[in-house]
Amino acid sequence: MIEVKNLHKKFGKLTVLDGLDLSINEGGIFAVLGPNGSGKTTLIKCILGMVIPQDGEIIYDSESILGKSDYRNKINYMPQIANFPANLTVLELIEMVKNLRPKPANEDDLIALFGLESHLEKKLGNLSGGTKQKVNIVLAFMFDSNLIILDEPTTGLDPIALIHLKKLIQKAKSQGKTILVTTHIMSLVDEIADEIVFLLDGKIYFKGSVSKLKEETGEKHLEHAIANLLKKQYV
Repeated sequence: MIEVKNLHKKFGKLTVLDGLDLSINEGGIFAVLGPNGSGKTTLIKCILGMVIPQDGEIIYDSESILGKSDYRNKINYMPQIANFPANLTVLELIEMVKNLRPKPANEDDLIALFGLESHLEKKLGNLSGGTKQKVNIVLAFMFDSNLIILDEPTTGLDPIALIHLKKLIQKAKSQGKTILVTTHIMSLVDEIADEIVFLLDGKIYFKGSVSKLKEETGEKHLEHAIANLLKKQYV
């Protein structure tokens, strides 16, 4: 599905990705983890073509994608921060995104699922952070794509909305889709992730299942296993 080869990215003198190699197979839920500044979001943005690396190659569906754009129509993306135009209504935003993508959308069920019917005519600038995040989820899941990238998707969600989100992710997995998730919520990772990719200083320090990480670190809880992994790297 995705092959990242020898990826390098610097911002000025700061090295964010340092010869990163990564393979993500088709189907399943992959959690991209790491402390702030580890390169998670930069990696995601390189895959999306939003950041251009200095060196390396990214292959998606057996095709090199650097410098190309059409492949993005096959990816659903939920950014960490939803910077929506404040003067648009929720409905206007949804219609605008539908017009930008050359594929059918199925937003009605998602709008109902997250209780957004009464918000459709409201300006986005007047919505709470949690409601904006629900709109963000609708935009990320209303198209049928084989790759779904979710960057910190739980931010601001109430418990019921979080349950709905987890069910959407599990449903996408059951349909054979590939889901990349970045998050700091270890309980979410422990519950849904098939595989963990742990980044530190722009490199991959662990790739494998949650159970494998717990076994290697001798920890029963994922939070402690991650802390153990960090401790080993900085000793």
